[in-house]
Amino acid sequence: MSNSIWRKKPMSAYEADIKNSELKRVLGKWSLTAIGIGAIIGGGIFVLTGTGAHYHAGPALALSFVLAGIGCIFAALCYAEFAALLPVEGSAYAYAYGTIGEFFAWIIGWGLVLEYAMGAMTVAVSWSGYFNKLLHLFGIEIPYYLKNDPFSAATYAKSMGLEHVGWGINLPAFVVTWLVTYILVKGIKEAASANNIIVILKVAAILFVIIVGAFFVNTANWTPFIPAPEMVEHADGSMKEAYGWGGIASGAAAIFFAYIGFDAVSTQAGEAINPKKDMPFAIIASLVICTILYILVSLVLTGMINYKDIVGDALKAPVAYAFDKVGQPWAVFIITAAATAGLISVMLVMMLGQTRVFLGMAKDGLLPNFFRQVHPTFRTPWKSTILVGFLVSVVSAFTPIGVLSDMCSFGTLFAFAMVCLAVLLLRYREPNLERDFKAPALKIVAPLGILTNLFLIFNLDGLAQKLAFGWLLIGLVVYFLYGKPNSNLNEK
Repeated sequence: MSNSIWRKKPMSAYEADIKNSELKRVLGKWSLTAIGIGAIIGGGIFVLTGTGAHYHAGPALALSFVLAGIGCIFAALCYAEFAALLPVEGSAYAYAYGTIGEFFAWIIGWGLVLEYAMGAMTVAVSWSGYFNKLLHLFGIEIPYYLKNDPFSAATYAKSMGLEHVGWGINLPAFVVTWLVTYILVKGIKEAASANNIIVILKVAAILFVIIVGAFFVNTANWTPFIPAPEMVEHADGSMKEAYGWGGIASGAAAIFFAYIGFDAVSTQAGEAINPKKDMPFAIIASLVICTILYILVSLVLTGMINYKDIVGDALKAPVAYAFDKVGQPWAVFIITAAATAGLISVMLVMMLGQTRVFLGMAKDGLLPNFFRQVHPTFRTPWKSTILVGFLVSVVSAFTPIGVLSDMCSFGTLFAFAMVCLAVLLLRYREPNLERDFKAPALKIVAPLGILTNLFLIFNLDGLAQKLAFGWLLIGLVVYFLYGKPNSNLNEK
């Protein structure tokens, strides 16, 4: 078994990892919950509500959020059980290593790069867009070649009839990535404090939208709450059926990605004060809090304006558009500022999660020691943090990010499905293990989690699926050339 690709990391090794951890344990349950909220709530809530209502569910978008939340809770409960059982950095990778085997764990760890690193890249570009919009509201304009990658800059110059300078760089995305990298190198306490402040700001902005928007709700816009099915024209000119119960289901798939991120909590086990109790609480609490906020925002939006009026430019910023339509244009400043600040915390958590997954893999010998070196003063994996920051800053500054968001979703959904499978297998293989938190009705929850996430994977963009599978193939080559020969389990 020592040379098998299915060899498992023994529980005693996890206990040693926990005992010998060099990371600072400074995160309580509410700091962990804030990390989950920080990862989940980004600028998407201010966009997906519009597209979900107009193209899919109408006012019943609230039910789509309920359905998507239920789909997430399957994975969340499985994550919570594992986080309490194996409170170590590495998330789904670490869970799979102790239950299914090394090869499976490697594939998950390699796939998590799609979620965290590529997620950070797409968020950096999105942040740049919101930041430029915020500057525009104050009458400040950055030259097009300093806010677009070379390809997008050329396209923009052509569309505007300008003479292209021949180059371009998304400077805001580049700068914000290094700002986040600096915070992460400085220390987990500083990173958590920065995240807490941003989370408070963006939750306050969402509560502002809900409370102030409620005064402008016209209940006639909610009638009928579940519109009769009909064909709706999409931006690409195609006609697709929307509304009805089918529209609620397709809406759930479309807005599912607004929930991505709660699993990032599980990467912080090495820095949690009481991981066995606080990790399950934070994972489930962050998901429940965000689901409630999402439902309320969707109800307010579809109550303020009719879902059929959310078209054209309104789809890009539907919440701001709704306030403008009811005579409150000043709200656009608050919403844009909240989205800009909110995306920084999403980036922070994504890059934080990535370095902790690398740390876990390096501790097991599957990656070079470079990724496990902890700074003597800051107690953070500083070298891998700087490397991740460099890669994210360069890609986001010089690459047009389109299909990468779907690749990010692939990595997330793949990890969700594998965690559901792993926790189910462990219940059967090791029924007597002490579990501080047990997922209820696991025989139902785990299979539903697997099916839900696999269904959503096969509904992703075709090109993204091919690129993601290509990435996994590269991972196989790296595993057999470096990971397997250098694994700590070779010594056993």
